[in-house]
Amino acid sequence: MHNATATLKYQLKSLEKIPVKIWDDPKAGSLHLARSIALAIRQKQQDGEKIVLGLATGSSPIQVYAELVRLHKEEGLSFRNVVSFNLDEYYPMQPEAQQSYVHFMKEYLFDHVDIDPKNIHIPDGAVPMDDVEAYCERYEKMIDDHGGIDIQLLGIGRTGHIGFNEPGSWEDSKTRLVRLDGITRRDAVKDFNREEEVPYRAITMGIGSIMKARSIYLMAWGSHKAQILNEAVEGPITPSVPATFLQKHPNVKVYADIAACEELTRIKTPWLVGMCNWNEDLVCKAVVWLSLKTGKPILKLTDEDYSENQLSDLTIEYDDAYNINIRIFNRLQHTITGWPGGKPNADDSHRPERAKPAKKRVIIFSPHPDDDVISMGGTFLRLVEQGHDVHVAYQTSGNIAVHDHDAMRFMEFVQEYAAATGIANDTLSTVYQKVMDSLAQKQTKENDIDEVRKIKGFIRRGEARAGARFCGLPDDHIHFLDMPFYETGRTRKKPIGEDDVRIIMELMEKVKPHQIYAAGDLADPHGTHRVCLDAIFGAFRQLQERAWMKDCWLWLYRGAWHEWSVDEIEMAVPISPKQLERKRKAIFMHQSQKDKPPFPGSDDREFWQRAEQRNRETARLYRSLGLAEYEAMEAFRRWKF
Repeated sequence: MHNATATLKYQLKSLEKIPVKIWDDPKAGSLHLARSIALAIRQKQQDGEKIVLGLATGSSPIQVYAELVRLHKEEGLSFRNVVSFNLDEYYPMQPEAQQSYVHFMKEYLFDHVDIDPKNIHIPDGAVPMDDVEAYCERYEKMIDDHGGIDIQLLGIGRTGHIGFNEPGSWEDSKTRLVRLDGITRRDAVKDFNREEEVPYRAITMGIGSIMKARSIYLMAWGSHKAQILNEAVEGPITPSVPATFLQKHPNVKVYADIAACEELTRIKTPWLVGMCNWNEDLVCKAVVWLSLKTGKPILKLTDEDYSENQLSDLTIEYDDAYNINIRIFNRLQHTITGWPGGKPNADDSHRPERAKPAKKRVIIFSPHPDDDVISMGGTFLRLVEQGHDVHVAYQTSGNIAVHDHDAMRFMEFVQEYAAATGIANDTLSTVYQKVMDSLAQKQTKENDIDEVRKIKGFIRRGEARAGARFCGLPDDHIHFLDMPFYETGRTRKKPIGEDDVRIIMELMEKVKPHQIYAAGDLADPHGTHRVCLDAIFGAFRQLQERAWMKDCWLWLYRGAWHEWSVDEIEMAVPISPKQLERKRKAIFMHQSQKDKPPFPGSDDREFWQRAEQRNRETARLYRSLGLAEYEAMEAFRRWKF
């Protein structure tokens, strides 16, 4: 056993050139990392010394900072001996701007702890261009004068950047002014009103600056980081992926959740690393991989195929190829159903859903007002057509994702209608003028006033209602939850609270559903899907003792950015060409998100195009495995509480 463990560690080290600590979810990893930092702070305090922290911004460290704040307020952690240096700042950027990293650090950490303001250092995005070079040299020298950085926190961008060191950055680079990559700027749109408002430059600590830190922690959360994390950890060292330079650091560790590690060899294909503890799920993963790798349908795989692709242990220890092939083929075949609510009067022993009750009460939770039709529009239509009592619940207003020109157009319609019909309303005229003045005078990076946000919310509400009606729902089965965490007027949201969970619970108590559908999309780059799912999980925990909950199943769909892998799918709903066309029409009801929505994510295609390609790709994968051929498929995975 000792030799086997040593061999596994050696094989992992040869693949993963940076140690990776994998967590079930970002919160668990963030709490552990925060406590490690707190331990280091306290150790330095005991020794009467200062500790120098290199701090990062973005979504990755937010939960780390939240836990550090909690430790300060509830467990007496002091920051009086902490000196901080932030990695970067947009340029140009005024420190008081909401998108500035000065504002970010105050909001999430500095305003809530007892750090001495004199010990806070953040690159100055407002320094005159003529002084930038000298300023960067001074920033670098300040770090050295404080004895260097003890602990450096890092996130990783989709280009592989650390700090704002974009592809092409050199290994010994110092603090400097850099030009931002187009992908980085698109990813930053969520913090600005429009892509053209995202700065083209930034001041950043260099690769060489980062590498001088005594300890480095690189955070990666979510499946949208999986590919680049694989390149950073397992790939060759190259300036085209700056994070790979960390492979040369003597004391670096990656903290990542399981979703971000999907592409690491030990997660994606663990049989290539060493011996496996085989179970049916892992066998399914291996067989699907082998079928796709060899280009053979599952039922045509041979013992030689298994042996030649490092799966001989499976056929020796678990079963022979013939029996494995049949079992996994049947498992995948049993996921396919045209009856997502269960087929009445049918033997359901090999079906993904129960036959009884024949007519189920269903809630479809949609984080944004269009996720329902984008992600599961075909299944939505099928459930209604098959007579189930379907409710749809839009968890957030989606009001930040509406262009200003749409808000103006709708406000003008109301005003012109009032004038044309002789409706005299001083209040309406006042609101109209306030809204139009606000939009006309709106400055770059300025948040909408409340009245504008309400109008934008009404626009999305009307579109959602139209989409749900198109799918056959009556108005009293369409619910707008407007969860409070979302209503900040900014892309940065509040943490999930008791009110968010309570709203979900109240609807569940009212409907008492047999089925719930929810977005399990951990690749959502804006984080809203994750928070909405956490609220549903919280409601399940609090309601678990209710009698009706024993009959309540939760099915998770994926959003516009990602899909379940075939081995993870537990229900695959075929979509015919005509049903796919109807799904597209339901998506088209969301006109404010058509063509180019304010926050399109990293994919330039329209949402309906992404959805159709993803659904067709799932059908193609099933077909390549030797299963029935369909036009498209929507995929779901059941969450077991």
